[in-house]
Amino acid sequence: MIDPDVIIAHFYPEDTPLRRLLLRHSTQVRDKALAILANPSRPPLELDAKLVSAGAMLHDVGILHCHAPSILCVGTRPYIAHGIIGAEMLRDYGRTHGLDLEPFARICERHTGTGITVQEVREQGLPIPERDYLPETPEEKLICLADKFFSKSGDMKDKPVSIVRRSLEKFGTDTVERFDALLRLFGLV
Repeated sequence: MIDPDVIIAHFYPEDTPLRRLLLRHSTQVRDKALAILANPSRPPLELDAKLVSAGAMLHDVGILHCHAPSILCVGTRPYIAHGIIGAEMLRDYGRTHGLDLEPFARICERHTGTGITVQEVREQGLPIPERDYLPETPEEKLICLADKFFSKSGDMKDKPVSIVRRSLEKFGTDTVERFDALLRLFGLV
């Protein structure tokens, strides 16, 4: 299994506020995902805990190149593209280092919101390539779900389901329905 700390250190070699923010948020998402995974009342699903752990740590690696000053991101690309950017970064790193990072690249691409459909990309004019970015594997779905409970701004505390659902409402009913489906899949409702 890959070591996410080595990959993060490659892209974030210095101890900067952005690196600390990334590590704090990613650790929160990892811990939440692993807690959901360990829940004995969770419906039985085959999941790779090591993939979940490392994938959660790498899911936001692409924020480095995005423009979102309120969360310390001073790059030039739109924040909505951070998952796609992270996937590109991991694929390039994997090719250079002889590693198969495709499962982690897919996690990056598919964790934004509750996933994004090609129709949403078109209708909202999102600045990302037109295709579906919906989580497909159980690991992708779990990290996508766990990510919704934490923001990289504000107090960064674990949000209750009602607050998460309310924050997703602005993106439409399909987004909320996908969130509810993830909650059911992992036995959180």
